[in-house]
Order: sequence, then structure tokens, then C-alpha cells
Amino acid sequence: MTSPLTPLSREFYKRETRLVAQELLNCLLVKCESEDEFLVGRITETEAYLHDDPACHAFRGKTPRNAPMFGEPGTAYVYFTYGMHYCFNVVTEPEGIAGAVLIRALEPLVGWERMAQNRRLIEEISVSVIETEPVNEIKEEKKRLRLGKFLLGGPAKLCQAFGIERDTNGTDLTQSEPLFIARDLERFPCSLREDILATPRIGISKAQDRPWRYTLRGEKYASR
Repeated sequence: MTSPLTPLSREFYKRETRLVAQELLNCLLVKCESEDEFLVGRITETEAYLHDDPACHAFRGKTPRNAPMFGEPGTAYVYFTYGMHYCFNVVTEPEGIAGAVLIRALEPLVGWERMAQNRRLIEEISVSVIETEPVNEIKEEKKRLRLGKFLLGGPAKLCQAFGIERDTNGTDLTQSEPLFIARDLERFPCSLREDILATPRIGISKAQDRPWRYTLRGEKYASR
């Protein structure tokens, strides 16, 4: 079985990195685990990295590690950091011009249990109930939010939950499997420009003042 969602086109990514970073908000990251199992999360937080940006891996030119950033737009760039974590990026700009968007956080939508297993989390509440039953009470909504942020509230967490590792590096995200980004405009419309909040990026030592971290105003599932 294939996902009913359609991957974003290469032309979507073949644009200025900061614009792509903003328009990825409310899009869906989809991982095909098997013929009938999918993981789906709504993108809630992104960061833009440009070729002339001191905080960008490509700032000093092309290397074996950052080579995907110079490739086709819509390619996955996955790197290992701090000797323990993976981070997932999508390549932007026309081929030959390095640029990428770091996906920092997601809201879990489908596959809570598999994500929790991948994250090795043991929770007091049943994630299957969270996924299948409407949340009507404030107490239950808080539980959902708490678990959701445990699962996907940061770039390393979402990579672990989605099983994104070194072998994902270089994946073509414009294809329908195994990993892609799509839109579901009926449930999650495109973000209005006035609803997007731009703030300084997190966890970097250079160009810290550049407001290239994006989330939506009032977003509950951002990393912080």
C-alpha cells in the first residue's frame, strides 16, 4: 500500500532557503515503514542554512561530508553530531548552490507507538489511545502534548523516532518512499506570512544573531 499523500516537487525545494524553511511549516514528514505502516509528523519548527552563512556546513566549500548540500534540491542531508545524534535536513537552492533546511521539530500524527518504540520511551499513558481517540479534556491534551514533545521535540529526537540515520543521507525526498514531505491542505493549510515567527537559531556558535529559525506563533509542538 502506498501513502495517499503526494511528495513535494523538486521545484518546491529549488528556491531560496529561507523561503523554503518557512513554507515547510505545516507540511508533513512521511516515513514508509512497510507496505501498510507509515509514520507521519507535522513540521512545526525549521532552521535555514545558506552557503555564505558561517554556521553552514558548506561555508568553506564542498567536502565528502557536505556533498549532498550541493546536489539536487529535494535531497536529504543527514549528518552525525556530538558523537551520538543524527540531524535531518532538506537540500534547497538550485543544484551546485549549497543550502539546507534543518527540520527541528514535529507534531506526531500517525505511528505514535512505533515512534515511542524507536525512542525507547516508556510512558504511563497508552499512545494507541492518544492516536485513535479524540482528545476532549484539557488533562488529556496536556498528556498528548507532553508525549508528543518527548517523541519529536528536537532534531535528534525526531531522527531517532523516525529511524533516520546515516543510510538516509542522499535520499530523494521527491519520491513516494521511503521518506518524503507532503502537504495536506485540508487539515493543515499553508502558513500565512504574518503567522510565522522568526527567531535566532539554536545550538550554534557562529552567526547566532540571524533570525533564521521559524515556527508558527503559538505553536505548542516547537522544541522550545
